[in-house]
Amino acid sequence: MLDPSHLRLVAITRNPVDDRERIIADCVAAVRGGATMVQLRFKNSDVATQVAIARVLIAAVSVPVILNDRADVALAARAAGVHLGAADLPPAAVRRFSPPGFIIGASVGCMVEAANAAGADYVGIGPVYASTSKEDAGDAIGVEEFQRLSNLCGLPAVAIGGITAENAPAVMRSGAAGIAVIQALLGAPDPEQAARSLYYATGM
Repeated sequence: MLDPSHLRLVAITRNPVDDRERIIADCVAAVRGGATMVQLRFKNSDVATQVAIARVLIAAVSVPVILNDRADVALAARAAGVHLGAADLPPAAVRRFSPPGFIIGASVGCMVEAANAAGADYVGIGPVYASTSKEDAGDAIGVEEFQRLSNLCGLPAVAIGGITAENAPAVMRSGAAGIAVIQALLGAPDPEQAARSLYYATGM
């Protein structure tokens, strides 16, 4: 079940999946530094690999672990939930077959996607700033548009896209429940220290 505090600092893994031991170690380090949730994003790997890594990570950390896109894989791995993109099953449909307490997040980048977020526990809105971590991220929407879409959704909103310790305070002041970070966290040389800096920035 989603506790709003779980959204404060969401660590998102990077593609491709070449070294599962490194992925686990980096995620564990990020959690030590303050990450409050981990989202496993494995778009180019097979289902068996996703389930195996998820199960190891779930056992290794004390925060919720959710999977990107695939509710079926998340359920098979006994993950805490799933984060759905605009091209995935809508949150309301996933809610019908998911167990009680299963966390459902939805990506939102425009008004149409905001309208389709019904049934989700939270939304990830962005890219707020220019992002190099996702090829399909689209143009940056800015803090004001983040705030507008967040109000339209009426759900706890996590800011994603180009988030750093320097710009995190601005999105938090706009009403964000938290931030979701790829490059500045699990792409950093020291994920634990990066998480510590980002966590601190969300409280400013």
